[in-house]
Amino acid sequence: MRTLLKVAGAIVICVVLLLLTLRITGFEPKECSNAAVSWTCRMPGLWLRGDLVTTPVPDWSFTDKYQTVKVQTRDLFQLPHSVTTYCASYNGQLYLTSVYRAGLQYPHGRHWNENVARDPHVRIKIGDQLFDRTLVYVTDPDERAAVIRNKAKKYPEQIIPRGSFINVFHVVSNDERASN
Repeated sequence: MRTLLKVAGAIVICVVLLLLTLRITGFEPKECSNAAVSWTCRMPGLWLRGDLVTTPVPDWSFTDKYQTVKVQTRDLFQLPHSVTTYCASYNGQLYLTSVYRAGLQYPHGRHWNENVARDPHVRIKIGDQLFDRTLVYVTDPDERAAVIRNKAKKYPEQIIPRGSFINVFHVVSNDERASN
């Protein structure tokens, strides 16, 4: 029994040390201008690092100059899960998108989408800046269509296969979400 407790204690200590090391290093997803180019660009990471912005952002159109952003969610065990994804602005608001090829069903197939469905609080990294925000799934067909059109203008080289479904998430401040 003592041997079992020692082994379990050693495992717990190793896991804690590993998580502390990863917390310090961040282990962000790889920086890629086009996430579809390589499988290494699609590898998830853990914590995002940067300068936290706490002031309101009245106009997100500055994100038009960034090809990708990083979004950090929390998994079932509250560990961070960060990925690189595409963004689009519409009417000064920021939106994140996630494409599901034919046959995949929201939110399954994309861990970050599953995490957002469970807990919409995220951390977004744009350049070197971090924003703690809430993602709201867009159901309004007109808003969805406008965001998808703006995304198509921003990424003309991106081809969405017929039969695919695009998830659209509106990025709102945590205060906005609480007032809705």
